[in-house]
Amino acid sequence: MADTPLPGDRIAKVLSRAGIASRREAERMIETGRVSVNGKVIDSPALNVTPSDRIAVDGKPVGDPEPPRIWLYHKPSGLVTTERDDQGRDTVFAALPEDMPRVMSVGRLDLNSEGLLLLTNDGEVKRKLELPSTGWLRRYRVRIKGSASEAKLDQLRQGLTVEGVNYQPMQVSFDRQVGANAWLTISLREGKNREIRRAMQAIGTIVNRLIRVSYGPFQLGNLKAGEVEEVKRRVVRDQLGLESPPQPQRTRKTAKKPSR
Repeated sequence: MADTPLPGDRIAKVLSRAGIASRREAERMIETGRVSVNGKVIDSPALNVTPSDRIAVDGKPVGDPEPPRIWLYHKPSGLVTTERDDQGRDTVFAALPEDMPRVMSVGRLDLNSEGLLLLTNDGEVKRKLELPSTGWLRRYRVRIKGSASEAKLDQLRQGLTVEGVNYQPMQVSFDRQVGANAWLTISLREGKNREIRRAMQAIGTIVNRLIRVSYGPFQLGNLKAGEVEEVKRRVVRDQLGLESPPQPQRTRKTAKKPSR
């Protein structure tokens, strides 16, 4: 006879749904003694909790999860996509408007990259959108130093291996030459760490500007650098198959300027 499933959900999943952290990050928080259930600190994520359990992180009660929400953020160059930075650099999360709820980024853009960064209050949404199986196309406008022949760009279109890392074929189009630089449009479905920069370097070309303009169905559009705009809940529901209550008209906000 099969074992009867335990009631409730795993604690890390509940923390993720409540927007505290991704599931993996929540597990690390548990292992370092930052999470308590019913007044008792736990050290293992192998625990199911129900709505009647009292959960706290760093001594602060965890509320009921909000409906899944997604924001579009135009990340400026010069910000790192982390909560805290050991080198003291300005972060995306410190620059967000103060009335934003706790959010997580869907993937990352590196320090010198800019453009569309998706933010969500729901760890399960983050996980779903980052899975390779989701396969959403990410499109970038890429400026390179000098130019690149079609033969070199064909290496990207066919896929290549750089220092043991395999990069899937990219969609690449040459847009225009502007003085000493050229603009390309590059689309890919994986988004490995610094993928475009490393692949371009492998074919002998240096990227000096990189702007993400879309992530799946979500577009940067005319969102200005530092602005945040919430996606309508109806669009969230339609694109992700998530249940979500009606939402008022979306508003656009401007993030705080990083301190210098």
